[in-house]
Amino acid sequence: MDEKPQGLTEQQQRWFASLRANLERETGKTLDQWVEIVRRECTETKPKARAEWLKATHGLGQNRAASIFAVAYPESGGWDDAAGLRAALWTDPASTAILSAVETAIADFPGLVTGQRKGYTAWSHKAQFAALKPLKGGQAVLGLAVTPDASPRLSEPKNEGWSERLKAKLALASPADVDSEVKALLKAACDRS
Repeated sequence: MDEKPQGLTEQQQRWFASLRANLERETGKTLDQWVEIVRRECTETKPKARAEWLKATHGLGQNRAASIFAVAYPESGGWDDAAGLRAALWTDPASTAILSAVETAIADFPGLVTGQRKGYTAWSHKAQFAALKPLKGGQAVLGLAVTPDASPRLSEPKNEGWSERLKAKLALASPADVDSEVKALLKAACDRS
């Protein structure tokens, strides 16, 4: 499997680099200056509260906040702490078995990039083509970059929190649900990315 260590595609890496590079031009402060400000002034301890504080106090959005906090509080984990994010998310053995089945189904996809987010595991080629998040009761939901009419098993996602490219979702109750049809859907989604 040809994985990138950061869990980001080259396009995503360029986007984050440009976000950091443009920070000073667009805000008048360097990344180091923002890090100093948040370390000195922000009394919040939880990531969401910190981001809300930065937006309310300085008008910076979520992506800029994430870049600043990744440097200011590296111990909190971020996109570069894939193992920590994965361990925190995939705690139910039954859901984790579904994750393993999906990973097995896509293991031979060329150029595969696995990205771990707080709420889901994502897979990209040039762009994100699939995401999986655990559900209560040992289940999971798979998002795919195909339209819902690609299979009667698919439905439209509703506020899933993953990429807007993922136009269809599929509830998975067990690893057995990751069958040849699901692998074909994953392949079709990957080919479109």
